Amino acid sequence: MASGKHFKYVILGGGVAAGYAAREFAKQGVQPGELAIISKEAVAPYERPALSKAYLFPQNAARLPGFHVCVGSGGERLLPEWYSEKGIELILSTEIVKADLSTKTLTSAAGATFTYEILLIATGSSVIKLTDFGTQGADSNNILYLREIDDADKLVAAIQTKKGGKAIVVGGGYIGLELSAVLKLNDFDVTMVFPEPWCMPRLFTADIAAFYEAYYTNKGVKILKGTLAVGFDSNANGDVTAVRLKDGTVLEADIVVVGVGGRPLTTLFKGQVVEEKGGIKTDAFFETSVPGVYAIGDVATFPLKMYNELRRVEHVDHSRKSAEQAVKAIKGKESGESVPEYDYLPYFYSRSFDLGWQFYGDNVGETILFGDSDPASSKPKFGSYWIKDGKVLGAFLEGGSPDENKAIAKVAKTQPSVTSIEELKKEGLQFASKI
Repeated sequence: MASGKHFKYVILGGGVAAGYAAREFAKQGVQPGELAIISKEAVAPYERPALSKAYLFPQNAARLPGFHVCVGSGGERLLPEWYSEKGIELILSTEIVKADLSTKTLTSAAGATFTYEILLIATGSSVIKLTDFGTQGADSNNILYLREIDDADKLVAAIQTKKGGKAIVVGGGYIGLELSAVLKLNDFDVTMVFPEPWCMPRLFTADIAAFYEAYYTNKGVKILKGTLAVGFDSNANGDVTAVRLKDGTVLEADIVVVGVGGRPLTTLFKGQVVEEKGGIKTDAFFETSVPGVYAIGDVATFPLKMYNELRRVEHVDHSRKSAEQAVKAIKGKESGESVPEYDYLPYFYSRSFDLGWQFYGDNVGETILFGDSDPASSKPKFGSYWIKDGKVLGAFLEGGSPDENKAIAKVAKTQPSVTSIEELKKEGLQFASKI
């Protein structure tokens, strides 16, 4: 067999984690020719959250190279030229179909082989499709998903072709909420459909969700809860024309956007690394059960020190930080310097319409709501605390200033004790400002 290319370090995947890992390698002084990024996407790493927000705006939409990493965290933009200047090889449009960790060999769909000394698995998640469940008609045209820039381009094209049409958004999580808002901004008639009793059920309490649902309803987004799409009708061209729901409702549709979650892309490593909670199990430095193989971002199940448990976190913030931690650990091992264990404070955020929320910590225990959560307010600002065993473990804030967001992060990190829930409710945001 013809020998392929060899690198000291290979990052497999070209998303957020890969970009931030590359920056950290450069910071730590990687030598030209030592590092390669292998990505199935055709472009250098970019900030994925832009795709469900500014990329789809009707005016002044974001486009590459505007949101290459690391602009999302206020860093410099790493354009393709940056990688060449640093001697980092970007191997794009290359899908790896086989990974043999025992021989340290990756094989591409085209049959090219790549060998490495140290591997960073940064494969991220793949989007769950309705065709995976055999949903009738789910392969019709204009039933779209959003994960990568190619998906976003298809969505932009559909938005332009079907201007002012009917859009059905399937799913009530991040993607559902962000895309319903952006489709409304593009003058679509929007209906959001999801099976759960309220939106964002993994994080939102019923109280928090009630605000967003009312706000969206006031903006003209129709919300159908507690039902799911069971089939799609299409015309002679194969374009979707209607969505059939479990409760018997039939909704006309020009575009359907589906956001029902993702799955960590770990298939290549099945049986070769220890897995846990749907991801690849790592230590506090993101090293897997195979020495010299690291997993970062969505695919890693790592020790969450604060709560003393193993967790997998799907969020851009953790993708960035886990990437930096793994590279520091790799370089630290080489130089014999020790690196502190990863100590992550879970953080989630979203922006849509004129809204923006942040959440820190753990959403366990009982909750209180504080502030102005009237969806008709001109500037709503409200939040929630999660209290367990007399301590505040989680904090959520809509409409916060940067300082107020910092204050709720501090609450979640320090876990202050609470003597009276009633007092806490009265104090609201003041409680956070005093910590």
